[in-house]
Amino acid sequence: MRKENNKLTTEKKTVELMITMYCEAHHNNKNEGLCYRCTNLLKYAKLRIDNCVYGVEKPTCDLCPIHCYNKFSRDEIKKIMKYSGPRMILRHPILFIKHLSRNINSKTKKST
Repeated sequence: MRKENNKLTTEKKTVELMITMYCEAHHNNKNEGLCYRCTNLLKYAKLRIDNCVYGVEKPTCDLCPIHCYNKFSRDEIKKIMKYSGPRMILRHPILFIKHLSRNINSKTKKST
């Protein structure tokens, strides 16, 4: 059970870091925390992770057959991930490797 919680906790932490990196770079609020829009997107993303029908077997979002985000939030999170993803390599390499590993595992499971 604990390992299951760790997977989802890591997923939420990764999303939070990606949104934070994007918000700091694009919304000029480094000392004030997340802006209102990014705060709401983070709450929404965590809610989606918590309510994912796949639970701990959750694939990465780009490989998921169910798109549970609404259109606006999906477009926003794609933009954020496109910006933050490459930067995670330098700023948070361990989380980046874990995310990459989940992505590879999701691709492997999808092809079988």
